[in-house]
Amino acid sequence: MSNQITTAFVQQYSNNVQMLAQQMGSRLREAVDVESVTGKNAYFDQVGSTTAQLRTSRHADTPQVDTPHSRRRVSLATYEWADLIDDADKVRMLIDPTSSYSKAAAAAMGRSMDDVIITALGGDAYSGETGGTTVALPSTQKFATSNQSDGLTVAKLLDAKKKMDLKDVDPSIARYVVCGATQISDLLNTTEVKSSDYNTVKALAQGSIDSFLGFKFIMSNRLSFDSTNTDDRLVFAFTKDAVKLAIGSDIGSKISERADKSYSTQVYFSMDIGSVRMEEEKVVQIPCHEA
Repeated sequence: MSNQITTAFVQQYSNNVQMLAQQMGSRLREAVDVESVTGKNAYFDQVGSTTAQLRTSRHADTPQVDTPHSRRRVSLATYEWADLIDDADKVRMLIDPTSSYSKAAAAAMGRSMDDVIITALGGDAYSGETGGTTVALPSTQKFATSNQSDGLTVAKLLDAKKKMDLKDVDPSIARYVVCGATQISDLLNTTEVKSSDYNTVKALAQGSIDSFLGFKFIMSNRLSFDSTNTDDRLVFAFTKDAVKLAIGSDIGSKISERADKSYSTQVYFSMDIGSVRMEEEKVVQIPCHEA
């Protein structure tokens, strides 16, 4: 058994799982900014907007424009996955990229990654020189959750787009909506059958397209319900640069025999990641009622 556990073998399996994790495991990784970091905590500096000064006379003093600086802190955490394999034939199968073990590991890592990103979208961010200031997603970036009776509607998407446009969010930056299958069904049920909106949403539901009203849609069943109004699923509209995914250690694997488990082969995976919301103006929380 031990002769089969080589460095090349481990590397081949690790590469397979990384490919699956990035392409099918995580649905949100490609929708946010990803940056490699070192250390338990990482800091991302931000530069705010300034205003040009009007010159009112000849030979006037050069204006001093103080550029506002701020920063966000992200804390990394370790996520793990492991399984024991007894059959030698199953161990040989590990390097097959279609292996059920590869898919299981990739799916587990991807779900954890998506959970971290979703938490960053609606949770507290940490600002200041050392990240000691808590920044909540403001109420101005949230649609009211009280007395919600409808799901995801075209009107809500238009309002989310309007919020971003009024804040001068660069339209060239990719925009996303992460929602569940129920929300796509909501859109189909709230648009007129003969309207162009309906035809577009129908194509979206069928997978023919993935965009509507300037948003690229990502389906996820990881979104949580509102803590107070527990029938309201919290959907998010956001831009690609609204959230940072910090990776201290990308998905890595170890394959070894466990003497304490009758020399079964253990497949072990881990990653160190964290995520933080970078700008509140680029995230809109949309509660959607689910009966």
